[in-house]
Amino acid sequence: MGHREHRERARRSVGCAVLTVSDSRDESGDESGRRIRERLSGAGHRVVDHRIVADEPWAIAWTIQEWCLLDDVDAILVTGGTGVARRDRTAETVGSLLEGQLPGFGERFRDHSEAQVGAAAILSRALAGTRAGKALFALPGSPAAVELALDALILPEIGHIVGELRK
Repeated sequence: MGHREHRERARRSVGCAVLTVSDSRDESGDESGRRIRERLSGAGHRVVDHRIVADEPWAIAWTIQEWCLLDDVDAILVTGGTGVARRDRTAETVGSLLEGQLPGFGERFRDHSEAQVGAAAILSRALAGTRAGKALFALPGSPAAVELALDALILPEIGHIVGELRK
């Protein structure tokens, strides 16, 4: 079966959990988390939960592991903490939780980002993979970056990815 047939058979609605990692944002200042939720909902997916946690590995890991136990969560999207600053620890934390990697996600995200931010795209440590039968994405905290990741990569394939994980 070709990729078009896979996409046609993909799930139309996926249950998603959204995690914002930030030491400074609260609900009113969580623009990236809001944009992720809006785009997911606008594409027909269900946002099951949304939380904001500090950029602490234990808080990130605990939340992801909790969501991995829920039957109504098919995909987890994390925003923030993927840069190179000392407090940016999302990439290491999410990476340590992955059972399977999707290296093409980070590669393609940086390719797309270069058109917007030039060589600064190399500073992004966006990544994706799987854990406990869930799709797991770690995105930068920039609203423009989450829109790029969703529009160019995640929304076109999330139903297909989840369908493959459910086989």
